[in-house]
Amino acid sequence: MKHIPVLLNEVINSLQLKPGMNVVDCTLGDAGHAEEILKLTAPDGKLLGIDVDAESILRAKKYLYGFGDRVVFVRSNFENLQKIVKENNFPKIHGILIDLGWSSPQFEERGRGFSFEKRDEPLDMRYDTYLKCRHMTQDPPLAADGKIIYGRCTAAEMVNMKDEEGLKNIFQDYGEEKLSKEIARAIVEKRDGYVLETVGDLVDIILEVYRKKLKISSPASDQTGQRIPWIGGIHPATKVFQALRIAVNDELGVIERTLPQAVDILEKGGRLSVISFHSLEDRIVKHYFKSQTGKNIRLINKKPIIESEAAVKENPKARSAKLRVAEKL
Repeated sequence: MKHIPVLLNEVINSLQLKPGMNVVDCTLGDAGHAEEILKLTAPDGKLLGIDVDAESILRAKKYLYGFGDRVVFVRSNFENLQKIVKENNFPKIHGILIDLGWSSPQFEERGRGFSFEKRDEPLDMRYDTYLKCRHMTQDPPLAADGKIIYGRCTAAEMVNMKDEEGLKNIFQDYGEEKLSKEIARAIVEKRDGYVLETVGDLVDIILEVYRKKLKISSPASDQTGQRIPWIGGIHPATKVFQALRIAVNDELGVIERTLPQAVDILEKGGRLSVISFHSLEDRIVKHYFKSQTGKNIRLINKKPIIESEAAVKENPKARSAKLRVAEKL
């Protein structure tokens, strides 16, 4: 299944693409945006496609095969943007796209525990699974400067190793979960003599906390034979899983470190388009753009651009997408 890109027309319009322009797609995914960008920058515009997920790079290569050497593929985190551009001798950059959403295949086909619906999957949640964290490797690789290179901890390591306060802060700060304290305490109590390894292990704890809070004991309706206490139309595990994913991949820190690099490498008049999907991301982008307005950039849209009602009906996951655009001065 190929991922449907959100705000496709809006992104293309925002970048003001012309033949010969060079563009960086920081989150290549299934190359939905990239394919349109390459069509509009033909015949000789180049695209630098970055993705931390090796499987995404492989999929993108298949979808963009027909564009030949106009595409440069790089498997890395986009927080290394300036380094990537320099190492690949990528020419003058006229546009940069940062789509902070993650494709459906990553959540549904990778087997890494991103979705609370995949009960038997391991609690991993890393986008980049190439490197192991400091707790799981005895012979880590070395960088060119001799420094040890570690990967990120998995979600399972976090829920099994962090103390109650640390877990509460993750769920509260990154998921805005109202029962952060109760869920953190329940996790710590459960892991006494028991290792949490799968999605189901964590989901069951969250559901039990909500059932107790809401005093629910009605007939079964989920895979474990227990009723799911839906909260405002969403599954109770939604915010905790979002929080763990953000923490595991340091998503907010990556955004903060990348935005200044993006502005720095853009040519004068070049456009930076950023798509966010929740308030924590959008707040960072909004505040950074505001802080740089009149100094390094000018805002193209004061309010974020959102999907049309018709588009949301076709792709419900796009309802929370917000596009902010800035131009380099």
